[in-house]
Amino acid sequence: MLLPRLLTTLAVSLYMLTAASAVQAQTKAAGDLKLALSKALEGSKTPAIAAVELRDGKILQEEATGLRRNDGKNTVQLDDVWLIGSDGKPMTAALLAKLVDRGVLSWDAPLELLLPELKEQMNEQYRKVTLIELLSHRSGLPENFSDEKYFETFHTDTRSPTEQRLAYIARALSEASVAAPGSKVSYSNTGFMVAAAIAERATRSSYEDLMRRELFEPLGMKQVGFGTTKKGQNTGHTQGKPVDKATDSNPAMFAPAGNLHMSMRDWASFCLDQLAAQQGAGKLLSPASYRLMQSVLPGGEGSLGWGVQASLAGRKGPVLMHAGSDGNWFALVALFPESGRGVLVAANAGPDMGADKATQEVMMSLLPD
Repeated sequence: MLLPRLLTTLAVSLYMLTAASAVQAQTKAAGDLKLALSKALEGSKTPAIAAVELRDGKILQEEATGLRRNDGKNTVQLDDVWLIGSDGKPMTAALLAKLVDRGVLSWDAPLELLLPELKEQMNEQYRKVTLIELLSHRSGLPENFSDEKYFETFHTDTRSPTEQRLAYIARALSEASVAAPGSKVSYSNTGFMVAAAIAERATRSSYEDLMRRELFEPLGMKQVGFGTTKKGQNTGHTQGKPVDKATDSNPAMFAPAGNLHMSMRDWASFCLDQLAAQQGAGKLLSPASYRLMQSVLPGGEGSLGWGVQASLAGRKGPVLMHAGSDGNWFALVALFPESGRGVLVAANAGPDMGADKATQEVMMSLLPD
């Protein structure tokens, strides 16, 4: 089934995190991260959890505890990889921002010019949608393409991921909109798939190659992969069992919407670069692009890749946030650019096994005072 695996929307997770502030005093673990992780797993069916705390441009502390699989005895290690779901969306947005910085793309060019070969078959409402609207969830596109059976065919599709994405969005762009483009935020995984296809067409490179060349290599991110984790690695879980079949996860071509796995340190490398931008020390983007990614857009609604809040659980922001899950994993991130602090948490299970509550509890225990 497709629906249980769809990436967790940001709004729901932010609400849950804010509600979790009421129990913060009970989850604070006196600075002992190992204890905080262990306590979060109590009463949960989640096999393992990991967390990283960022401060002053570096990793202040990191820890992982639990089992890679709940049917085995191998414990998770600090260099294990975790699928971070929609927390990869800010990375996709950063890639597109880098191409705009270079003059390869424009934020305001309409979709009919960016993907002219699809103009005639796309819903007329989408023809004037811009790149910035796609990446800020204001395109009017539905969250996901409605044809579940068609989506499932990509598990066995032998075409390149680039060809698969183009085929996917060609159909998705023919669907009716859920809102007038530009009118309001309507969370859309499809919007990020379209943005990736735009980047691929403009550069004649695959999204995967672009991410390696433009983000992962410059930031020293070495343990990154597309799609779910491989056999022998840390494994996702749902309904009390490890997920062993590829068809129980989203197809690998879905990576731009949030289907990346990586070590916690690699994830931290990207987040540290976002924090460094506040001091003018970001490596990837121009100062203008960092500001665009880390601010609410004019008009007071929507932001680029990140969810941007004025505060979180009483902590003054701005706060850059995201949450992600494919139903088999759960991950949260919160960054405070002005203080240079951040928290990243990941679990190898879905919400049905309590991973959402476990990650929220750890995050609340690590938020800056």
